[in-house]
Amino acid sequence: MSMHFGSDTASSNMCGVTLMNTPIGRTVAEVMGAKDGVELTEYPSMIRVDGERLLDFEYDELTEALGEEFDGSTFEEISSTHYGRMVHLDDKTILFANPEDAAEYIGFDLAAQS
Repeated sequence: MSMHFGSDTASSNMCGVTLMNTPIGRTVAEVMGAKDGVELTEYPSMIRVDGERLLDFEYDELTEALGEEFDGSTFEEISSTHYGRMVHLDDKTILFANPEDAAEYIGFDLAAQS
């Protein structure tokens, strides 16, 4: 029986992050879970947030939902593991399933080099 790994595997087109199951983490998960293509999986101490193509954690939206300031440092405090390309901006954190989608944010040149 032959198994193929590496270049034969396709992208899952998914990305995700684990949030601490705290009042802040739960509120962030609820905001994200209301978005299209986002699925939540709850565990006793953490909440998995998985999304198709990208997850966009907009700080203004989360600040409004929490009733207190939410920024990049708050995101870092409540999150642990993630998969996908994570990009931190001044006003949001975005996770991308495919690095190509993050190209404009990470300075990745998609053009072939000769």
